[in-house]
Amino acid sequence: MLFLLYLVLGACAGVMAGLFGIGGGLIIVPVLIFSFTVQGMSPEVLTHMAVGTSLATMVVTSLSSIKAHQDAGAVQWAIFVTLSVGILAGAFLGVYTAVNLSGHLLQKLLGVFAILVSAKMWFGFKVYEGVRVPGKSMLVSAGVVIGAVSSMFGIGGGTLSVPLLRRISLTMKQAVGTSAACGFPIAVMGALSNMVLGEKSSGLPALATGYVYWPAFLGVVLTSVLFARIGARIAHGLAADKLQKLFALFLFIVGMQFLA
Repeated sequence: MLFLLYLVLGACAGVMAGLFGIGGGLIIVPVLIFSFTVQGMSPEVLTHMAVGTSLATMVVTSLSSIKAHQDAGAVQWAIFVTLSVGILAGAFLGVYTAVNLSGHLLQKLLGVFAILVSAKMWFGFKVYEGVRVPGKSMLVSAGVVIGAVSSMFGIGGGTLSVPLLRRISLTMKQAVGTSAACGFPIAVMGALSNMVLGEKSSGLPALATGYVYWPAFLGVVLTSVLFARIGARIAHGLAADKLQKLFALFLFIVGMQFLA
């Protein structure tokens, strides 16, 4: 019965991810937190478990996304490689920070982050485009920040990396494609770090490796990729600005629930 629940959650996450054109982490993490709470998982580990499991699912789902963007010629690999150096270091740092926070505090921080992203999507802050790619040291530093924030909250990093890549004059197509590629090192380092650093935590459920819960991982992976295509098809028939505001409202409600 629980596995069936995760299949349904993966389908819902996939549809919403495809519908709103944003990485599934911002959907998967809140949904897993609520489902783990209903399941009776320890409050001290369930938020960490949701974040770690979300990152693990993105290892798989990001590969199909990368292929699609690469086929369209949208991934700027030179920029990706430089950013990834910082991303890998930042992703470990983000997980290390998160595992040393209480589950309660991590959930509050996630709520604040969801509300900030909600505000950004609702008001549509303008990204001022630059004229050149910064030096490697600046890109590596940016990668550290993107990796740390993304791994701490179990997301692919698009909310941070797309504005950065637009700022350095990549087209929107290139920014989204390169951002999708950056989700892979975030997911790999984030998932591995959660498995290793969370292994000795008390209150872990059966069928978990550290903070990755395999039944949820499998259920989400099996359905999210397929249903993301369905969501994308639905999105083509709806107004993009209204969809963005609807998702912003969803994130605001989620954030307020976590802060309550």
